[in-house]
Amino acid sequence: MNTRPIIALLLWLAALPAGGAATVNREAFGRLPDGTPVERFALANGGGVEVRLMTYGAALISVRVPDRSGRVEDVVLGFDTLDAFLTKSRYFGTIVGRYGNRIAKGHFVLDGRSVQLAVNNGANHLHGGERGFDKVVWKAEPFERDGNAGVVFTYTSTDGEEGYPGTLKASVTYTLSPLNALTLDYRATSDKATPINLTNHGYFNLAGRSGGDILRHQLTLNADRYTPVDATLIPTGELAGVEGTPFDFRQPTAIGARIDADHEQLRRGGGYDHNFVLRGGGTRAAASDGSTGPGVHPAAHVVEPSSGRTLDVATSEPGVQFYAGNNLDLARNGFGRRAGFCLETQHFPDSPNHPQFPSTILRPGQTYESTTVFTFGVTR
Repeated sequence: MNTRPIIALLLWLAALPAGGAATVNREAFGRLPDGTPVERFALANGGGVEVRLMTYGAALISVRVPDRSGRVEDVVLGFDTLDAFLTKSRYFGTIVGRYGNRIAKGHFVLDGRSVQLAVNNGANHLHGGERGFDKVVWKAEPFERDGNAGVVFTYTSTDGEEGYPGTLKASVTYTLSPLNALTLDYRATSDKATPINLTNHGYFNLAGRSGGDILRHQLTLNADRYTPVDATLIPTGELAGVEGTPFDFRQPTAIGARIDADHEQLRRGGGYDHNFVLRGGGTRAAASDGSTGPGVHPAAHVVEPSSGRTLDVATSEPGVQFYAGNNLDLARNGFGRRAGFCLETQHFPDSPNHPQFPSTILRPGQTYESTTVFTFGVTR
């Protein structure tokens, strides 16, 4: 395994200014219409970063970070009340699953057996179905240790939920470090073979929630290829090169520079809504005890020029869905079109129907493992 990307990432993190130890606070955040209580957690460190999470959807609902002048803004789209999340949200900050992204017609064949999932996105299955992981209340356990603070969220998805086979026990752990890194560690087991593709659906705007659109953000993606889609946004199966296309973000490029270019793929997505194939994806790293876990590699770097805020994304996943918020609507969601972007680290969409894609099938006796790190900083 090429460890150079991991070593480079660790060296970069080590060079960041350290803050104080992180802490976590817990509070009530309202109730669902059926009376189920929802809790909210606030993580904070001495570097001026505050992260808020809630048990509904195990969601990342706020990240407040300073700009180059020390001015603090919330850089994640979200709302101040639970009711707004229930009525206005388009997956804002939630964990989506069992299968993030789309599965064609909600159908696939697993071990010779036809499986039909809920269909909730035209003819297709999207983000786990009608009541995916984004619409359930997860159990939560906060922690503080080794200078870090976080929350472990757990949820058990029963056999047949939204059509998925097997009882799946899932967890996602959010950890905020003194170095302004927010790590998401995903784990899951199942008693039957089942597809799984968990990711976080946070919308970012490094200028702040009221910062307008994200078209001036400078984006770099560690990807030479992407997966083109058909008219319903299902991958065709091709891994297309980005060179010479509006999908080439290998060098820093404004998100808005080519988003409305005359390109069939951009017309199909209404802009960027595509999975990019990451270099170094799917690596695994050895721990000191000899066990292995998901190794992270650089995926994306984003700079917002006016504030100087930066976001670095590293992941163990083979892909990242870059979505430019093309369907956000001021009247419906409270945020205008392209007011936020998503970098959803993941396996590829519709993988159960594409044997040539990295497999998303989890089998009994195996453990699904995935790690993504969001690191916040500033340019001077």
